[in-house]
Amino acid sequence: METCIFCKIAAGEIPSSKVYEDGEMLIFKDIAPIAKVHLLCVPKEHFAYLSELNGAREALLGRMMAKIASLAPSLGLEDGYRLVINQGESAGQTVHHLHIHILGGETLKWE
Repeated sequence: METCIFCKIAAGEIPSSKVYEDGEMLIFKDIAPIAKVHLLCVPKEHFAYLSELNGAREALLGRMMAKIASLAPSLGLEDGYRLVINQGESAGQTVHHLHIHILGGETLKWE
């Protein structure tokens, strides 16, 4: 999508602090972290909501979750982490491209 910031980051048009990339997904540091470790995992395919999942996207989301789990120790998340997917503006979704917030590196409180 032409105006989507995450599509532009995935295409290399906007720089990011990448920690992982393959043909399907990208994990990079959030520019406004709310935890010691705050990363975003985004699919390279543009879609905004879980309601847009189909068979291929469901499989992709599963691979994204598995990749996060496999990278967690190397990302400083060996003691635990929180995954957040905001859906819609009322939930705090500001970029309408599905993304998973990866939070950790410290004890997180539920607020």
